[in-house]
Amino acid sequence: MRPALSRLSLAATLALGTAAALLSAPARAQALDAAGLQAIDTAIQGVAAKMVRWRRDIHQHPELSGQEVRTAALVAQHLRQLGMEVQTGVGGTGVVGTLRGGRPGKVVALRADMDALPMPENTGLPFASQAKASYLGKDVPVTHACGHDAHVAMLMGAAEALAGMKAALPGTVKFIFQPAEEGAPVEPDASGKVPSFGAKAMVEAGVLKDVQAIYGLHISSNLPSGVAGYRSGPLMAGSDNIHIHVEGRGGHGSSPWAAVDPIVAASQVVLGLQTVVSRQLNISQEPAVITIGQIQGGTRYNIIPDFVEMMGTLRTFDEGMRQDALKRITTTAEAIAASSGAKARVRFGPVAYPVTTNPAALTEASLPALKLAMGGKAAVIPKVSGSEDFSEFQKVVPGFFYFLGAPPKGKDYRTAPPNHSPLFDIDEDQLPVGARSLAALAVDFLQRP
Repeated sequence: MRPALSRLSLAATLALGTAAALLSAPARAQALDAAGLQAIDTAIQGVAAKMVRWRRDIHQHPELSGQEVRTAALVAQHLRQLGMEVQTGVGGTGVVGTLRGGRPGKVVALRADMDALPMPENTGLPFASQAKASYLGKDVPVTHACGHDAHVAMLMGAAEALAGMKAALPGTVKFIFQPAEEGAPVEPDASGKVPSFGAKAMVEAGVLKDVQAIYGLHISSNLPSGVAGYRSGPLMAGSDNIHIHVEGRGGHGSSPWAAVDPIVAASQVVLGLQTVVSRQLNISQEPAVITIGQIQGGTRYNIIPDFVEMMGTLRTFDEGMRQDALKRITTTAEAIAASSGAKARVRFGPVAYPVTTNPAALTEASLPALKLAMGGKAAVIPKVSGSEDFSEFQKVVPGFFYFLGAPPKGKDYRTAPPNHSPLFDIDEDQLPVGARSLAALAVDFLQRP
């Protein structure tokens, strides 16, 4: 008996046998139907309790970007037990499981991210994280405040369900467990650069070889429970880190005329940058956001420093607007600093995520299966100004990304603590829903002519 089937109840095994007959028939060239979904759902329900255990275990033992050793080992062991070809150390700590179906066909990929965040957890859950790790040279608390623990558990569940249907699958499914979605695992070098990480590193390692489409989801506490949120075209913003070094000339605070005050110049740069969006970009085309979130300068109240360092972020939904904004940010900062006798040096990176964009053709083709898997609970949502490096996969192959609503039970999705909050939590009843939707999208893609 195959490893996956040994974990299923007799009823589930019989249901999968029926599905195999349906899927292997020559007439099953069309997309996923209700009978196929029922087989997937039966298999998913067989691993529903496991997904909760996996999620809680991973939640209690979170790991920062590039440090996902324990999580990767858990995933690799599970995939091997399912009889898959397993690669480890892909793009860092990434894991890839390959499930080859019983019949030839296309290749589709499903992706989950594994890393946690350097922040405390205040949920009070019995399995709340107490973990600490080193981040940029400091010991920090670590928690899964973005739901990646749920993403891993759901994809592990989808992998077990589809492994049980291996003989019926007309093609190959790759299960991609990605590290370092939250950012670079190392500090920039002297030039401000870091090695490739996350999705980009996995792409460079060849993870998308032969893949024709990729699917991924992100759990959210700010959508109604059990609802899939999607949109065709730009879904999530591209993101660029902004670093501005404003150099003046230090002096005594009592005699600013004998110095060039970089703090005043930096303050004017912050205000001037807001006009890039409000007055220089055509935001009737797409929205954009510029935020300066960090300013460091000076050592004492009466000393004018030599320089000020500023850090911020640019969010855009169009590559042309992005390139235009990068130029305007540089010009604005340099000109404003020069007007007071200071100098501004602007650089971008090391993090630069492209726009997460769902191709219209893949979106349209995938929606019937998504809506079927969600029981019709799927809705178009507004653009999201957060960023996702799933976009790196979409640069290479067509990719469809969507959100799954899962506010904690008893919480209104409109006021529930959002992702990246120390109070963030989810409704674990949605784990099977997410796994079912991923599995359904994969099977649907393989079955479509």
